[in-house]
Amino acid sequence: MADLATDVRYIKGIGEQRAKALAKLDIRTLRDLISWFPRRYEDRTVLRSIAELPEDEPACCAAMAAAAPTVTRVRKGMELVKLRAVDETGALDVTFFNQTWLKNSLRPGETYIFYGRAEGRGTHRKMTSPVVEPEGRREVTGRIVPVYPLTAGVSQLVLRRSIRQGLDACAAILPDILPDSVRRDHQLCHAGFAFENIHFPTSPEALDLARRRLAFEELFLFAIGLQRLRERRVTVSVPPCAAVDMEIFCKALPFTLTAAQRRCVDEALADMASGAPMNRLCQGDVGSGKTMVAAACVYYAVKNRRQAALMAPTEILAQQHYKGLSPLLESLGVRCALLTGSTPARAKKSISAQLAAGEIDFVIGTHALITGTVEYADLGLVVTDEQHRFGVGQRAALIAKGRHPHTLVMSATPIPRTLALILYGDLDVSVIDQLPPGRRAVETYAVPGSYHPRLYSFIRKQVSEGRQAYVVCPMVSESDEAPDERKAVTEYAQMLQTQALPDLRIAFVHGKMKPKEKEAVMSAFAAHESDVLVSTTVIEVGVDVPNASLMIIENAERFGLSQLHQLRGRVGRGQHQSYCVLVSDNRSEETRQRLKVMTKTADGFRIAEEDLRLRGPGDFFGQRQHGLPGLRIADIGCDAGLLKEAQTAAEELLAADPELKTCPAAAERIAELFAQAADTLN
Repeated sequence: MADLATDVRYIKGIGEQRAKALAKLDIRTLRDLISWFPRRYEDRTVLRSIAELPEDEPACCAAMAAAAPTVTRVRKGMELVKLRAVDETGALDVTFFNQTWLKNSLRPGETYIFYGRAEGRGTHRKMTSPVVEPEGRREVTGRIVPVYPLTAGVSQLVLRRSIRQGLDACAAILPDILPDSVRRDHQLCHAGFAFENIHFPTSPEALDLARRRLAFEELFLFAIGLQRLRERRVTVSVPPCAAVDMEIFCKALPFTLTAAQRRCVDEALADMASGAPMNRLCQGDVGSGKTMVAAACVYYAVKNRRQAALMAPTEILAQQHYKGLSPLLESLGVRCALLTGSTPARAKKSISAQLAAGEIDFVIGTHALITGTVEYADLGLVVTDEQHRFGVGQRAALIAKGRHPHTLVMSATPIPRTLALILYGDLDVSVIDQLPPGRRAVETYAVPGSYHPRLYSFIRKQVSEGRQAYVVCPMVSESDEAPDERKAVTEYAQMLQTQALPDLRIAFVHGKMKPKEKEAVMSAFAAHESDVLVSTTVIEVGVDVPNASLMIIENAERFGLSQLHQLRGRVGRGQHQSYCVLVSDNRSEETRQRLKVMTKTADGFRIAEEDLRLRGPGDFFGQRQHGLPGLRIADIGCDAGLLKEAQTAAEELLAADPELKTCPAAAERIAELFAQAADTLN
């Protein structure tokens, strides 16, 4: 009999070839297969007549093939199958692209169900490439149909059939992880019913019951796992840091810390004096002063005769931190060094030797800080900048260079508190919710593509005043399987240089360039060797260019609100008034609302909350990034109430049964889910 760890290739009806295709989706075991949840559903239960078909949404109709289909070859590689279907209200002309096999499958006089988007009005309608099946089959019509995330070589039909085989294979062995008492108290259905109806719902009501059960289970296991991580963290003891006169540090600053910065410093120093390792996330908008919070912690650690390290995701950011922090800290007696991949071999060897001997107090760098040859005399504080840019292994490797060092994570990605709890579950959270005085707000506008001539004139005006501009596009080239309207960085830069702005210095950068090429382009832009930088979102976390005063974002509807906010944060860093222009020809109500939020507020946390409400957690999650299991079905944006229920249930269970002896299936599943995160604490 199969168990949930069985390789999918051994499931009846799947086999080697289909298993290879499923592996592209990281579906390797029976558990992976049945846990590959739909991203949405299509209600194909309602049949409409041809005349009643709506124009603005897909719908089903039953119609009879009036004649045999015809095949037309348009060009090499393009064949059209055309069919006229009829019912008592009208005629439907159906066109299929490159599905020649349908010529022999669709027979005159037979009735078929067509599911697609109809065009035209009245009694004569058209439909292009609909889903079609014979009346009565009910495999892809006549029911609520799941729509899954896909990859090349895996179709919806293949995935649906594979999941059907998987559910049949585990029907008798699916454990009910939730204790019976929890299931009863929270009115949750059994696991078997939930998995069956999340994939193949018999009704909307059954789907709601299934989703609620599985989301609750996910949040319940998550809450227990997080609690265990915290308990595990607290059991480690370290020598508490002694008191330090921080006024010396504050007086050395060329400005006064904001109240929010002081609060975050106090929270961090209290952790470091507690006798347990600090694990704190310091989050705040671009320009809110997170780096000064880190500098205060570094000063405190060094005055306690411990070493500190700050790891940045790119060389250019590491250099920026070094230039900003080393003059301040060295004036206070802190010996600083910069260590990156491009540090010359001789200097690298010297820095490594000084770190090992305790002759360097604070080192700033990239992943070079965690190479095997770099050793520390006594690494007491680890700071990581833009944590979401690092893999969990990199963070763990730096921590492993010391004996339970204090860790401070900095992030300019504003994350709602509920989401921060899930995403950084093993961290305490400090929020800098205040910008330094005197910072000018970036004026933000949303405009259609017809404004391009005006925008190019505005770029020229800004450059004539000595400023610089960014132009952000969603992707690299037109050949990336994308619609033609997507702007492409390389083509766009060429168009600006040859047509729109031939008198300006245009540069471009994108994620497919080698890291050194990217850094060279961005360093040149920072040095004002180019006027306009055309880029993908690789500049989202990038070099500080106070002279850049204009950010233009093409196809703005393709970005999340938090990402738009991050991109906007690239400008407004100097003394000049800065502008952000969101260009979009998408006129949907959702796009209009989202872009309106950007033009009305500069509060990153408010924007993050709105982003979460509008589109769910999305890219906030990803096991590769933080070692915590990603949420597959729960949505923090919509399930806040369920999260509270699940957390309460978890706390009650742990209070009554801390070792989970009464529910071994839950204990085993939590151990599997949190194995990677637990490793980072060892």
